[in-house]
Amino acid sequence: MISSSRRLPLALGVILLSVSLAPASRAATPAGGPQIGPDFQFGSAAFDEVAQTSYKTVGMNTAAVGMNGVFGDWITAAYQKSGVTLGSGNLEADLDARAAAIRAATGDARVKLERDTAAWAHTFIKKSIPRFSLERGFELANVVRTGERQCLAQSFIISGLLQRAGMQAGAVMVWSNPKGGQSNLGHVVSVVRLSGVNGGSGHDLLVDASDPTPFIRHQGLLVRTGDHYSFVKPSYEADDTISGYALADSGRALGVSAAAPLTLSYLHSQFDYYRGERAPGGILGTGVGKATPAGLNQSALYLKRALQDDPQNALASFMLGHVLARQGQMEAAKVQYQKASALYLAQGHTPPGVAAAIAALNKPAGSGKS
Repeated sequence: MISSSRRLPLALGVILLSVSLAPASRAATPAGGPQIGPDFQFGSAAFDEVAQTSYKTVGMNTAAVGMNGVFGDWITAAYQKSGVTLGSGNLEADLDARAAAIRAATGDARVKLERDTAAWAHTFIKKSIPRFSLERGFELANVVRTGERQCLAQSFIISGLLQRAGMQAGAVMVWSNPKGGQSNLGHVVSVVRLSGVNGGSGHDLLVDASDPTPFIRHQGLLVRTGDHYSFVKPSYEADDTISGYALADSGRALGVSAAAPLTLSYLHSQFDYYRGERAPGGILGTGVGKATPAGLNQSALYLKRALQDDPQNALASFMLGHVLARQGQMEAAKVQYQKASALYLAQGHTPPGVAAAIAALNKPAGSGKS
């Protein structure tokens, strides 16, 4: 079953600053009813918790940068400065007004408003957060400090803004890009469930601020299906919308309504995954060019926390196996790889690199090249 609880953060070895949450804003009801995925609209406690955790993790002195502990203060100011607005220049008021307009519209006019709003969010994020950084951009704190973003941070912000604008939105992982190149869940993208027309089921639309154009056709996604996650292949229409899915390995067809964005527990888990992957001196050698014992310990800490957040995060499970192997804990690494392998199998696809790593670790000593 998908974990619905958020574990308390582990000690990070730094002084954690006290950060107050902004008052909860009025909830925007999507035109199509309650969110099909987790509700973390901009201004909500769920949205602010992600920012608060990021600020604490990096030990950010929020008073020094004038944020008063609230990420919303920064994004509201960025909206006013961007010149990319939906109306008055007051972010919350404009999002709420757009939500009302979408609810009042019907048919093709509603869908057009939703597409236009999604395109606005893409443009606004690229304008207000100009730099892309794999090493630091996943932290919302670094969005504020250095104007850097990464796929998870930008997708989380876009989805939160679109939810506040009265739309069905969330985030999914990508394992196959528009050209068919595969990765081990190497990217995150926003997904929008458009309103249906003439009583039909609405299509999905991917919004990717890593691409020059707002709407994109990734060929492989990880989505929620029922009480678990599934690797799927989308089917696209001429207008870039997704009209259906197929399970990655079995090919069984799924209607759009059978798929949903990833849970909030998975998103928390993925933020912790990136903290582990990009820890200075960690498994990728970030910042120092090589892995160090202290860095590997930090990688392990965050990856274990990622699995506390959501035990079904196969990527975090697999990367923890890498860390354990680099630490010389070979038996523990084998066990961890097997756990990861079971998760990938349950979710319907095993990336080639996963199988290769497990095979290499299990190869008998002295067996030579395969």
